[in-house]
This record gives sequence, C-alpha cells and structure tokens, in this order.
Amino acid sequence: MTVRTTGAALTAGITVALSVAAGAPAFAQSQTSDGQATVSVLHAVPGLTVDVFAGDKELLPDFKPGTLTDPMKLDAGSYDIKVFKDGEGPKGTPAIEKTVEVPAGANATLVAHLTADGKPTLDAFVNDTSKVPAGKARLTVRHVAAAPAVDVRADGTVVFKGLENPKEAKGEVAAGTVNADVVLAGTDTVAIGPADLDLTEGGNTIVYAWGSATDKNLALKTQTVTGLHSAPDGVPAGETGRAADGNDDAALGALGAGAVLALGTGGYLLRRRTDAV
Repeated sequence: MTVRTTGAALTAGITVALSVAAGAPAFAQSQTSDGQATVSVLHAVPGLTVDVFAGDKELLPDFKPGTLTDPMKLDAGSYDIKVFKDGEGPKGTPAIEKTVEVPAGANATLVAHLTADGKPTLDAFVNDTSKVPAGKARLTVRHVAAAPAVDVRADGTVVFKGLENPKEAKGEVAAGTVNADVVLAGTDTVAIGPADLDLTEGGNTIVYAWGSATDKNLALKTQTVTGLHSAPDGVPAGETGRAADGNDDAALGALGAGAVLALGTGGYLLRRRTDAV
C-alpha cells in the first residue's frame, strides 16, 4: 500500500522534529510494543504561514497553506501540539494547542483548517484502507472549509448530500475520471469546481475542500491511498462519518470523518509526551 502526496521536504522536517524531541529530556519518548501509525499533515488555513517548534528549536519554518506532506511513521502515543503564527514561536501564545492520541496501526491525516464560521481549528481523519472491490475506486470527501453545507456532484449527479464541516462521506464508485463539483446544499449554485478527478482502481481518492467562501478562496486538495485491490467478490464499504477532536491540486468542496490526531494552524510546536517508564 502506498500513499501519493507532495511535500517530501516537509515530511523530512517533521521527522527530524520528532527525532530532536526524542533526544531532549523534556520530550523523551519510550519505545513500546504498540507499534506505529502512518501520518500525513495538511495545512488548510488560507493566508497563514506557520512555523513548527519543538521546545525552543525551530524545526519546520514557513509551512505554507495548501501543503500536504508525504506520509511519515510516528510511534503510537500521546502528542502535545502547539501552533504559532510565523515568527511568533516559541515564546508567544500559541494560536492552537491540543493533545492528541496516535493509535498504533492507523493511517491518518492531520488537518489544520477553518471551522464553518472561519475559526482556525485542528482535526484528524482516519483514512480508510480496507479493500476496494475489483474495478472500483473509493471516493472520500472531507469538508474542512469555512462554508455552509454542500452537495458533491460527479458528472452532474449528486453523490453526497448535505455535507457539513468537519464531516466526511465515502463510498465505492466506478474507477476512472469523473467531472466533479461542489454546490450549496439543495441548490445548483457551484461553490467549487468543476474539476476532473482521476479515481484510481483499488485506491482511496481523498478530496479536501478547504479555504473560505467569504474570502472567495475555496480550493481543493487530493490525496490518494493505493494498493487496496481485492478479488472480484470483495466486500464494498460505504458510509458517512465525522471528524473527531480528531497530491494533486484542483478546486472543489467536501467533508470529514473519524479522528485520531490533530495538527495546529496559525503556526505550531510539536512536542512528544509519553508516560515515564
């Protein structure tokens, strides 16, 4: 199973951040038998560049909006995350601070984004890596934009109705290219798109609608998890979920599901917190 994204340099930076944190007494981490999780990070707060700190060390400067990191491996455990605006850390007051649990074996994306009313927030989404029926693709749509409820259409047909921030909807569809757009719920008023989406057979194409409707900068980010093929008699999976207190580019709009971690917007400080051995 592989995950296609952009931002290898950022991934390396975050990995270094965790390594540095591990070497400092204040951020000591213990190795356990709980295993690891696969984590990607999406910065979806428009107009807000951030810096990442671990302790007093700057580890991820100038993390720009619209950037999705490559997946990285994190040890399971508890993480303290703080977010600072670019240039304001680590002494200032974080815009966002949150402690998150990283479950072993999870494949997750941490998203810094806006709430429906435009406030920066943190959410995490578990990426569905269950098998996909032969000839099918999984489409996951996540609404992380400052925007009202929307309907998501594929080739003019509504496939997900009334999605709200920070919810997600997902289901299996025929693999191939579809023309997708996002409209205000119950209307034909286009909020984002149209955009062509390449739905890979045996993959999970995850679409994030982010930005602000008021500021007219709504945008689309996609992430693809591949290698989920199953035999022709494989069991399909389709459901609607929500985010918990938990790459290709285009333009669309969409929504969120089940949680597992969290990132910060405004700028942030990553710190690993574990129990004493």
